[in-house]
Amino acid sequence: MKNLSAALAAHVAGETTTLCLCWKLTRADGVTYGFTDHDEDIAFDGTHFRAASALAASETKAELGLSVDGMEVAGALSADDLREEDLAAGRFDGAKLQVWLVNWADAGNPDMRVLLHTGTLGRVRRGEVHFEAEIRSLSAALEEVRGRLFTPTCDAELGDARCGVNIASSAFSGTGQVLGVDGARLRLSGLSGYAEGWFTHGHIEVITGAAAGFRAAVRHHRVSGAEVVLLLQAAPPAALAAGDEVRAVAGCDKTFPACRDKFANVVNFRGFPHMPGNDFVLAYPNKDDGFHDGGSMNL
Repeated sequence: MKNLSAALAAHVAGETTTLCLCWKLTRADGVTYGFTDHDEDIAFDGTHFRAASALAASETKAELGLSVDGMEVAGALSADDLREEDLAAGRFDGAKLQVWLVNWADAGNPDMRVLLHTGTLGRVRRGEVHFEAEIRSLSAALEEVRGRLFTPTCDAELGDARCGVNIASSAFSGTGQVLGVDGARLRLSGLSGYAEGWFTHGHIEVITGAAAGFRAAVRHHRVSGAEVVLLLQAAPPAALAAGDEVRAVAGCDKTFPACRDKFANVVNFRGFPHMPGNDFVLAYPNKDDGFHDGGSMNL
């Protein structure tokens, strides 16, 4: 339940209202965007909210307690506001969103607006001329894993302080040049010295060109003569062009054999490879163990 100021409550209760919605979107790099469904631009608190931005929001689902609220926004891709290459490069990932209810006739008055919803951008789906984004409420952070995970696989990220592997070393990363792009398949030169599969489960990052900053996980790494083919988790933006430099980082499947044989880093392995699995937990005694088939002890 939102608490409205006396002035806004009186306006909402009136026979005629001049209300609109305003969205403030702040990327992780500090770049801010403002949108409104009003037919004229609105400005308050140092943010300019553009009209005719073709941004619309679904209904908001809110519940008592700590359950995660749900909401989606959709909008048109335009050169001035939300560009497809920025979305593809992940520049809007985790962006903060505020949704305001505003009396556009008196937008400069703090008592004539109320903050309806605050969240972060989640999964973004892109079309040819539009996008749709999931909005996660602040309570979604409560679902994130904190602390250690007791699993047979490693819970560190390759190259972080707990892992200790120097991924800047030429043994674990290299720079190639783009030869071509076919959907999510990226063809590179300059990386043929790495064994096939070396970059599987790793990632790439575009260093130069209009798509600089784009990063994607590598699903599969194949070598074809002097050419390397990487199947990416997400298709690169159209701005990626032949000749652009791309850095590829080795992949780690987080298993004990990979840590031992590929990275020689067993001392820093952060998993528990000898943990008993479900088969052990669900197993029952048999005759060879001195028990009856039915599971009772042979006394």
